[in-house]
Amino acid sequence: MGRMLVKVVLSTLNAKYIHSSLALRYLASFCKAQGRTVAIREYTVNNGLLEILSDLYTCQATVIGLACYIWNIEATLQLAALIKKVQPKAIVVLGGPEVSYQPEDILKEHAAVDYIVLGEGEQSVEVLLTMLADGQTMTNIPGVACRNKGELVMSQPQQVAQLDDIPFPYTHEDMGALKDKILYYESMRGCPFACQYCLSSATAGVRFLSLERVMHDLQFFIEHDVKQVKFVDRTFNARKEHYFPILKFLAEQTCRTNFHFEIAADIWDQEVVDFLRQVPPGRFQFEIGIQSTNEQTLTASKRHNNWPQIVNYVSQVRDYGNIHLHLDLIVGLPYENVMLFAKSFDDVYRLQPDMLQIGFLKLLKGSGIRESAASHGYVFMETAPYEVLANKYMDYATIRHLKILEEVFEQVYNSGRFQYSVPWLIALTGSGAFAFYSKLANYWEQHGYQLVAHSTKNLYKYMVEFGTVFYPHGMHEHHELLKFDALMSEHGSVRPEFLPWNQVNQAANDKWTENKTAFWRDIDRVRRYLPNFTFTTWREIKKIYHIEVFNVDIPAYLQGAEGLDKREVAVLFSYQNTKPSYQVINYDDFWN
Repeated sequence: MGRMLVKVVLSTLNAKYIHSSLALRYLASFCKAQGRTVAIREYTVNNGLLEILSDLYTCQATVIGLACYIWNIEATLQLAALIKKVQPKAIVVLGGPEVSYQPEDILKEHAAVDYIVLGEGEQSVEVLLTMLADGQTMTNIPGVACRNKGELVMSQPQQVAQLDDIPFPYTHEDMGALKDKILYYESMRGCPFACQYCLSSATAGVRFLSLERVMHDLQFFIEHDVKQVKFVDRTFNARKEHYFPILKFLAEQTCRTNFHFEIAADIWDQEVVDFLRQVPPGRFQFEIGIQSTNEQTLTASKRHNNWPQIVNYVSQVRDYGNIHLHLDLIVGLPYENVMLFAKSFDDVYRLQPDMLQIGFLKLLKGSGIRESAASHGYVFMETAPYEVLANKYMDYATIRHLKILEEVFEQVYNSGRFQYSVPWLIALTGSGAFAFYSKLANYWEQHGYQLVAHSTKNLYKYMVEFGTVFYPHGMHEHHELLKFDALMSEHGSVRPEFLPWNQVNQAANDKWTENKTAFWRDIDRVRRYLPNFTFTTWREIKKIYHIEVFNVDIPAYLQGAEGLDKREVAVLFSYQNTKPSYQVINYDDFWN
């Protein structure tokens, strides 16, 4: 019997347009190295299924492979059924973490699915394609689950022993289409830890690409001026001999590329932390999973955090100001009630990361925590993303409240918008960050704000309203701080009219107009603050600079003064660079 021509298309539904699929490119590069032609088609969960079906149909593929994740599994299974309706002879193959565990359930319930590749797919997909091309009987394929004469045939997931055997997944031809997308990369597979909420706990061992290979691969991204590369390594800094040379190499490059790593901060050492001080700003971004600071919770999750060490190292790197720090917490872990979660939140909040992500536990197929769900009374979604709804320690009402708090927190803290006014309000209450955000979440819900989209201006309006209701004694100072927030966070482009600006509207006379005009007309005076200043046009000045007179001394407060003293302070804001800056104008340079 002659060899059949197998035309292969690999596809997936990404969560967002800016995402790209590393898995598909790995499979394609591995198959191409064996002489196969493989096409890749990427979509998003926002594309209509009929639109995707229509595009895939034009490929007229023999084999259609679909990568499955918690964000796309339902749509992917519907897509598989549609493919079989319009291309009954097409062979549908699923792969990915969402089908690698309990594949028998998928095969029983979805007749459109012919094969499921389990775990790492490079070698298994190549063997499957070879057998299909040769017309061989499909039984006992390593790493593949299927049906044979009505019976389910299971197999064990396969691992690629030498990662260097997998060709680099990107080509020069790819880069045009990937120009505006986040690119993913891995320098290792596996994880040294066994956290029970993570799928990495289901596989043992850690394998690394050679450093020579990694450096060569990374050079490709730098040469193509990629905006961001996200390492998918579960714990990038698991082995110092591997990760430290990579960080040093990347720090030495001249490029705009940002590299994102998931790391465990407590396994850094002082040599590494000292080195991070000299890294070019914006080059690295670290995501650090704290998850909880409650020891009983961490023990039950088979995770260990050296909290004093985390505080020490994270605080040092945060103070450098050159590396974006993203810290994670998880709601719904064993033994953590709302009071204990509040403590975890306050502990991590005190570290003042650039971003604090509040995630909600997902009982993933194949994870240890799903196996022990009954002992903790877990109630969770039966379909993807399997998110927790309640357990013995938090009822649904509590988790629902924390969901609203998480949305508020995204808008208020993670947006970077209110970084001057909110710390002042928290200090004013004296009851801690969690208590403040919990109160704000209640206020949010009472007004139905969690149900609508928010403009930037409206967010300032909500904060004014909230402050007026709960902190009326600090209203004057709060409004001044909100002005400072708007000028620093929005590049001066948003000036809500309900705040007390010097110039309330274009028709009003600014009390300080003469002082401001006199300042800008005196070149020598301006150059004390802006050494390279040259007067061009008034329009250009208004575009790049702004002078606002505050009725309280915010700069002194930000420098460590105990309170907000009531005195008039003229502040010069500059928007020349990506990050806005400000300077206090001396009394003699402004009022005389």
